[in-house]
Amino acid sequence: MKIGRVNPTQELEHQGISGLGKVYYNLMEPDLVEQALGRGEGHLGQGGALLVATGQFTGRSPRDKFVVRTPDVEAEIWWDNNQPMAPDAFDRLHADMLAHLKRRDVFVQDLYAGADPTHRLDVRVVTELAWHGLFIRHLLRRPERAELDAFVPEFTIVNCPSFKADPARHGCRSGTVVALNFARKLILIANTEYAGENKKSVFTLLNHLLPAKGIMPMHCSANHAPGDPGDAAVFFGLSGTGKTTLSADPARVLIGDDEHGWSESGIFNFEGGCYAKTINLSAEAEPEIYATTTRFATVIENMVYDPETRALDFEDDSLTANMRCAYPLHYISNASETSLGGIPKNIIMLTCDAFGVLPPIARLTPAQAMYHFLSGFTAKVAGTERGVTEPQPTFSTCFGAPFMPRRPEVYGQLLREKIARHSSTCWLVNTGWTGGAYGTGSRMPIRATRALLAAALNGSLNAAQFRRDPNFGFEVPVSVPDVPEVLLDPRRTWDDPEAYDRQAARLVAMFAENFAQYEAHIDAEVRAAAIG
Repeated sequence: MKIGRVNPTQELEHQGISGLGKVYYNLMEPDLVEQALGRGEGHLGQGGALLVATGQFTGRSPRDKFVVRTPDVEAEIWWDNNQPMAPDAFDRLHADMLAHLKRRDVFVQDLYAGADPTHRLDVRVVTELAWHGLFIRHLLRRPERAELDAFVPEFTIVNCPSFKADPARHGCRSGTVVALNFARKLILIANTEYAGENKKSVFTLLNHLLPAKGIMPMHCSANHAPGDPGDAAVFFGLSGTGKTTLSADPARVLIGDDEHGWSESGIFNFEGGCYAKTINLSAEAEPEIYATTTRFATVIENMVYDPETRALDFEDDSLTANMRCAYPLHYISNASETSLGGIPKNIIMLTCDAFGVLPPIARLTPAQAMYHFLSGFTAKVAGTERGVTEPQPTFSTCFGAPFMPRRPEVYGQLLREKIARHSSTCWLVNTGWTGGAYGTGSRMPIRATRALLAAALNGSLNAAQFRRDPNFGFEVPVSVPDVPEVLLDPRRTWDDPEAYDRQAARLVAMFAENFAQYEAHIDAEVRAAAIG
């Protein structure tokens, strides 16, 4: 039985998926919520939110993610970072998953990734769970109902949480598997209910496909000035650096919070929604995101709540610290209606330096931008994980290594070329520690960070006097209005300047050790940027 909006020429039967139970095509949010509740997949929360738990897996399973090793991608994939799967093993996995789905109900969503229609990717997502259909409907972009008549899926995702893979038969590591086959334009996901696997699989696809078209895929947030999409900025940053907080500036228009492309026309959001962390979320600090947690059809994932009132507990991480909410972008009041922006005038690379070495802001050359982009540095602090007793460096190349099918230099060179061609200004912003490392110094004042960002985005910072940093070679402003001058020179904030010098030497050495893996693949200018 087929239920919902169906394109007769593009039904699942035409893709070799047959013998199913009920097939729910392109249900909208009210029907998906009703189906999820009726099937016992979750509970109704305050305001009509849907409360779900993902069971054993409360995050992605990167060690269970594979790329099928076919001749068309053999020379393009960064195999040191992507686990290979044999084509025949994938074929067995596909056949066994389809056999498992016989007589089972599925939910189909026909969606697209990419707000720019010239570069969008049409994706069909087939899921066992109604709430997975709701989740991906939020996170990808929703065609107009009339567009569905001509929708032809370029890639298809089949997500089957109830199927457990056999490592010996399917060439994987465990019962859980995420397998991408670029040749067959097919992604298979099994034995995990964590919905983020759907979203990040699409991002991985785009990270492979778009560079061949000269488009830079970016794991970043983005905004633009009110009334001027041409005054755009992108914000790179790993978890804990302030990417969501600093890009969600009420004085600017939010293009998106996580994934974007940069074409010759400008930047565009890949997604149609947001997937925000909710741990310690507050109405005071993040009023817009907080408000979405009681909006109709927002998916609340792995949060503890009062069983009677359904009030959410934002501090209880007993299920996971990775609790999240998924909602459509239009739930944010200052979100862009088009999700498009012009060529970014400013590139912001956020880092949380718990060593207390980096200045609060620095201006980078295109070569330095490539160096810091490939480095993807932030730091863990004591107390965040067992065994972490002092700051530890974290390097995630391109600020998103798990989603990069190609070698990182491909993305780094694309970014460098675009910054140089369009004269975009790149800034490294440290939201971490000053006056000493974590445990001795203090966190960078948010007021100072906001003042520095405002000056960078309105162009006034470019007129400041700059000095050359002796450790990394980038330019640091000497004085900025509303920012204490001493803060701009981290060495002066330490009680013991010589201790700062030792700490700086340690951090430079950590950068150099990490960057050694790229030196054979980069030119002399970027190698010089690494020296400082």
